[in-house]
Amino acid sequence: MRMATADRISAVVFCALGVAMLVGGYTMDRLEIRQIHPLSIPGLLPMLLGGALALCGGLLWLQADPGSEAGSERLMQGGSFSRLALTAGLACFYALVLVGWLPFFWSTALFVSCFTAVFSWPGAAGGAARLRVLAQSAVFGVISATAVTLLFEKAFLVRLP
Repeated sequence: MRMATADRISAVVFCALGVAMLVGGYTMDRLEIRQIHPLSIPGLLPMLLGGALALCGGLLWLQADPGSEAGSERLMQGGSFSRLALTAGLACFYALVLVGWLPFFWSTALFVSCFTAVFSWPGAAGGAARLRVLAQSAVFGVISATAVTLLFEKAFLVRLP
């Protein structure tokens, strides 16, 4: 399968999922009998996320150019499958091991730092470039963990493990 074809298939899946979320959120109970404000409907966030996902799917469809050089590359060659497996492994390790073993902030910081370092690692570069990648990954991990933790705790009022 070529990359442009994979992008088009992904775009259709994302659009279908986005429309399903939009419709599902719209048909969700409104809780009007409890005198709840119309903007606090439970389906509002799924509707917004579904619309955004459908929009992103449409943009992905438009940018998938079968005639471009990137569009003629074969999918799952040149390490694509190994990168997919590595991503899935890191995500599973984060969800199944880190969260619950460490506090959420540190789990997220460690995951983002490792993920960033693994996929930004300069292969043939010297020690200074590798130290720079490790430092940038650590800073990015802490910033991301801080933002995610504050978002969940302050905006969504979720108690994190």
